[in-house]
This record gives sequence, structure tokens and C-alpha cells, in this order.
Amino acid sequence: MMKYKIIIPIAFVLTLVAGFVLGKMLFPDYFNTNKDSNFKIASFDKSQTTDNISDDRHNAITKAIEMVSPSIVGINVEEEREVSNPFFNDPFFRQFFGEQGPQKQIVRGLGSGFIISEDGYILTNDHVAGNATKISVTLTSGETVNAELIGSDPTTDVALLKIDKDGLPFVKIGNADNVIIGEWVIALGNPFGLFEINDKPTVTVGVVSAANMKVSADGRRVYKDMIQTDASINAGNSGGPLIDANGYVIGMNTIIFTGNQFSSGSIGVGFAISINRVMKIVEELKDKGSINRNFNVGFRIQGIDDQLAKYYKLENKDGVIVTQIMQGSISDKAGLKAEDIIIFVNDEKIKNEQDLIFAINDMRVGDVLKLKVLRNGNEEIIEMKLVSEK
Repeated sequence: MMKYKIIIPIAFVLTLVAGFVLGKMLFPDYFNTNKDSNFKIASFDKSQTTDNISDDRHNAITKAIEMVSPSIVGINVEEEREVSNPFFNDPFFRQFFGEQGPQKQIVRGLGSGFIISEDGYILTNDHVAGNATKISVTLTSGETVNAELIGSDPTTDVALLKIDKDGLPFVKIGNADNVIIGEWVIALGNPFGLFEINDKPTVTVGVVSAANMKVSADGRRVYKDMIQTDASINAGNSGGPLIDANGYVIGMNTIIFTGNQFSSGSIGVGFAISINRVMKIVEELKDKGSINRNFNVGFRIQGIDDQLAKYYKLENKDGVIVTQIMQGSISDKAGLKAEDIIIFVNDEKIKNEQDLIFAINDMRVGDVLKLKVLRNGNEEIIEMKLVSEK
């Protein structure tokens, strides 16, 4: 038995050797390692491979970012506000310190902006720089320069700045009317002041989630023609550009939904003002510094519920009902009456109170307000010219 255990391995080795010799005789080229052989061992060029990988990583998005980044700026502002100290509201302390009015306090903030001309015009939001007493701008070169507020419009939340520099890189303005739902977009800016760390904008990428949106906000701001995106927009991104994959600016990043009052970060729902709307405002700000919206239409409204729709025999709840007319107001002189149901403003369909507020607040002194109303079941047109309040 021991003999068989020794013979089997020896036979296996002899078989391998015989196979090798036979193969070399039958296929000499395959076993020939001479330089003249047709079969050569491939060499590995590490530098060439690295270059190829690097080239493959460049795409439309990286190229767009590279093109636009030099035109992005970080904005730092100082604003003087009156702040009440709750300490002095306590009667116990007032008897020692007396009545104390609001105290003036310097509040600092930051935001983003982008250069739109080589001679130093910069766009940002009104809520970033509109009330600032001092504005400074940090360029991607690392230089920080003072900026002048040329004009601002709180209603559209657009502000125009100017720095005393020439030969600056500037963005290419696109056409927001051509945006495609689902196309790639890039948000650039200065979230949380990160621009200040390395003088470069922070970049986030997403898609266009929706277009032509209306977004409710506090005060008289009118957020319409908005582009919704899931590209992360955070505190400090306000005023920065939203660009497409070709590097064209299609919007100005402005507001986010945070999900609840205890969160301030992005949850993937951000909004940018259409650049078409922004640029219309810019031309007026360049010429006049502001937009005169100091008018009062002189009527009050309320929405239409099921009960009102049934009472007025309406097909649906679209529109708003006029509840009060101020005597001597422009609406009174134009012939608008209580119980008129407004269904269109300047040919724009009105579904609810927010629609009407947006449409009217977006107008200027000198514009003509055209209302289509239902009165006793009939449609009528009421027109009034908006005049400045004294």
C-alpha cells in the first residue's frame, strides 16, 4: 500500500513535465519570452491611467461649477436694529431704572451673491442686504471690499450691490422660462459662512422639482415664478445663484422649507426666484434705486367657502368676495362694490386670497389694476390706476 502512495505523486509530476515539454515543442511562440515574440507583457503606465481617470471624472456639472465659481461672492452685513430688553419690562426694575425705550444694537449677518457685470454689479436678496448699514463682499481671490447698496425691492426680495472693481468675472444669465422639470441644477453660495474658510463657494447639486411656483411668506413679499429644487440650500445660501448644467444662471436661491420650527437646515425643498423676474427688477433698481409700491387699493376681501358658494350660486369656490370698500378710495371711485366676487386680476385667474394679494402687491404706482368681477351673476370689468398714497 505504501508503494502506491509514493508512485502516484511521482507519476503526477512526470505527467506535468511531459506536458510542458510537449507544449513548448508544439507552440514555441507562446513560450518564447524573447523581445521579438508577438506575445509581450503589457507595461503599466500609472501616470497615464491617472490622467484618464481624471478626464473621465470631468462632466457637464463640474465644468459648469468651474466656470461660475469665480463669479460667486460671500456677503457680510451689519444692520442697526432697535431691540427691547425684557429686563426693563419688569415693574420692580423700572422703579429703579425708569422707563427704558428700545436700545439700538448692531446685528451681523451673512449671505451670498453673484457678479453680473465686469464693472462690479452684484445680485443678492433684499433680506440679506436691503436694510444693511454696512456691506462687505469677499471675492474668490480672497480680497474683501466694501459694497454700496444701489437699490432694493422688499416685495420681490431682490437687492443690487456695486463694488469699485473692474475686469471681474461675471455669470451668464439664462432663461428660466426654458427650465425642464427633472434637469440637473447647481446651487452655489456661502452657507453657514463656509466661503470665508477658503474663499470658495460651497456647491450642492439636485434637480428642478417644479417651476412657476407661488410660495407664501411673511409681510408684503411676493414669491412667485419660483423654481423648486432639491439641491440643498441652507442659511447663508440666500442670494447665491441656481445654475443649469451649462453654467447659466436660472434663479437666485432665496428660501427653504425646514419642516418644523425647531429645524433650520435643508430638507430638500428649496426655492429660487426666476432669473427672468430678477433681471426685470434689476433694470429698475439701476435707474431709480427702488420701486414705488406705495399705494392702497382701498378694499378688503375674504375667501369663499362652501356656504358662500351656495348662497351666491357659484359653480366652485374660486375667487374672493369684496367685504368692504373704503370711501373715497381708488376702488370706490372706480365703481367696485361690496359683495363683488373677484375672479381675475389683470387676466390672471384668482382662486383664493393669496392669489389676489400676490397679484396686487406685485404692482407699482402708475400701473392699471384690471379686475374681472361677478356681480349679480354677471361679469363686469373694473379698472383703476394705482396712485401713490400721500
